Amino acid sequence: QVQLVESGGGLVQPGGSLRLACAASGRIFSIGAMAWYRQAPGKQRELVAAITPGGSTNYVDSVTGRFTISRDNAKNTVYLEMNSLKPEDTAVYYCNADLQTNILTNRKMYWGQGTQVTVSS
Repeated sequence: QVQLVESGGGLVQPGGSLRLACAASGRIFSIGAMAWYRQAPGKQRELVAAITPGGSTNYVDSVTGRFTISRDNAKNTVYLEMNSLKPEDTAVYYCNADLQTNILTNRKMYWGQGTQVTVSS
Protein backbone atom coordinates (compact mmCIF):
# COMPACT_ATOMS: atom_id res chain seq x y z
CA GLN A 1 0.00 0.00 0.00
CA VAL A 2 2.92 2.33 0.69
CA GLN A 3 6.08 2.50 -1.39
CA LEU A 4 9.28 4.46 -0.94
CA VAL A 5 11.29 4.60 -4.15
CA GLU A 6 14.84 5.94 -4.17
CA SER A 7 16.68 7.28 -7.20
CA GLY A 8 19.90 9.10 -8.01
CA GLY A 9 22.59 6.66 -6.95
CA GLY A 10 25.56 5.76 -9.09
CA LEU A 11 29.32 5.88 -9.55
CA VAL A 12 31.14 9.14 -8.86
CA GLN A 13 34.76 10.15 -8.47
CA PRO A 14 36.11 11.37 -5.13
CA GLY A 15 35.22 15.01 -4.66
CA GLY A 16 32.15 14.67 -6.83
CA SER A 17 28.47 15.15 -6.06
CA LEU A 18 25.25 13.18 -6.23
CA ARG A 19 21.65 13.96 -5.37
CA LEU A 20 19.41 11.21 -4.06
CA ALA A 21 15.63 11.41 -4.05
CA CYS A 22 13.03 9.26 -2.33
CA ALA A 23 9.34 9.54 -3.13
CA ALA A 24 6.66 8.04 -0.93
CA SER A 25 3.44 6.95 -2.61
CA GLY A 26 0.30 5.00 -1.89
CA ARG A 27 -2.11 5.29 1.01
CA ILE A 28 -0.56 8.11 3.06
CA PHE A 29 -2.36 10.20 5.67
CA SER A 30 0.64 11.99 7.15
CA ILE A 31 4.42 11.74 7.21
CA GLY A 32 6.55 12.56 10.20
CA ALA A 33 10.31 12.42 10.18
CA MET A 34 12.11 11.25 7.05
CA ALA A 35 15.68 10.06 6.97
CA TRP A 36 18.52 8.59 4.98
CA TYR A 37 20.50 5.60 6.22
CA ARG A 38 23.43 3.82 4.61
CA GLN A 39 25.03 0.42 4.88
CA ALA A 40 28.52 -0.34 3.66
CA PRO A 41 29.69 -3.94 3.07
CA GLY A 42 30.41 -5.67 6.35
CA LYS A 43 29.09 -2.77 8.43
CA GLN A 44 25.89 -2.00 10.27
CA ARG A 45 23.30 0.32 8.81
CA GLU A 46 23.84 3.85 10.10
CA LEU A 47 21.72 6.97 10.19
CA VAL A 48 23.14 9.60 7.86
CA ALA A 49 20.63 12.45 8.11
CA ALA A 50 17.09 13.10 9.27
CA ILE A 51 14.54 15.86 8.79
CA THR A 52 11.28 16.69 10.56
CA PRO A 53 8.14 17.91 8.78
CA GLY A 54 9.05 21.43 9.88
CA GLY A 55 12.53 21.22 8.39
CA SER A 56 14.73 20.62 11.43
CA THR A 57 17.71 18.50 10.48
CA ASN A 58 20.33 16.27 12.04
CA TYR A 59 23.44 14.72 10.52
CA VAL A 60 26.01 12.13 11.48
CA ASP A 61 29.33 13.87 12.16
CA SER A 62 31.09 12.28 9.19
CA VAL A 63 28.83 14.03 6.65
CA THR A 64 28.21 17.36 8.38
CA GLY A 65 29.09 20.19 6.03
CA ARG A 66 29.10 17.93 2.97
CA PHE A 67 25.56 16.48 2.83
CA THR A 68 22.25 18.34 2.92
CA ILE A 69 18.89 16.73 3.56
CA SER A 70 15.69 18.44 2.42
CA ARG A 71 12.07 17.55 1.77
CA ASP A 72 9.11 18.60 -0.31
CA ASN A 73 6.06 17.88 1.81
CA ALA A 74 3.67 18.48 -1.09
CA LYS A 75 5.41 15.75 -3.08
CA ASN A 76 6.08 13.41 -0.12
CA THR A 77 9.71 13.40 -1.21
CA VAL A 78 12.99 13.61 0.67
CA TYR A 79 16.33 14.50 -0.92
CA LEU A 80 19.97 14.05 0.00
CA GLU A 81 22.45 16.36 -1.67
CA MET A 82 25.92 14.84 -1.33
CA ASN A 83 29.01 16.94 -2.07
CA SER A 84 32.74 16.38 -1.64
CA LEU A 85 32.14 12.65 -1.74
CA LYS A 86 34.78 10.33 -0.31
CA PRO A 87 35.43 6.63 -0.93
CA GLU A 88 34.22 5.94 2.60
CA ASP A 89 30.79 7.24 1.58
CA THR A 90 30.40 4.16 -0.61
CA ALA A 91 27.33 2.25 0.56
CA VAL A 92 23.75 1.35 -0.22
CA TYR A 93 21.62 4.33 0.79
CA TYR A 94 18.12 3.73 2.13
CA CYS A 95 15.38 6.23 2.78
CA ASN A 96 13.05 5.89 5.71
CA ALA A 97 9.76 7.55 6.57
CA ASP A 98 7.69 7.53 9.71
CA LEU A 99 4.20 7.69 8.29
CA GLN A 100 0.55 7.15 9.04
CA THR A 101 -1.71 5.48 6.49
CA ASN A 102 -4.99 6.66 7.97
CA ILE A 103 -6.25 8.67 10.93
CA LEU A 104 -6.99 5.56 12.98
CA THR A 105 -3.54 3.95 12.77
CA ASN A 106 -0.29 4.72 14.53
CA ARG A 107 2.76 5.85 12.62
CA LYS A 108 5.00 3.11 11.30
CA MET A 109 8.47 3.05 9.77
CA TYR A 110 8.70 2.34 6.05
CA TRP A 111 11.86 1.69 4.07
CA GLY A 112 12.91 2.08 0.47
CA GLN A 113 14.68 -0.64 -1.44
CA GLY A 114 18.04 1.13 -1.42
CA THR A 115 20.25 2.75 -4.04
CA GLN A 116 23.95 2.08 -4.51
CA VAL A 117 26.41 4.95 -4.20
CA THR A 118 30.00 4.16 -5.19
CA VAL A 119 32.78 6.70 -4.81
CA SER A 120 35.86 5.59 -6.69
CA SER A 121 38.43 6.84 -9.15
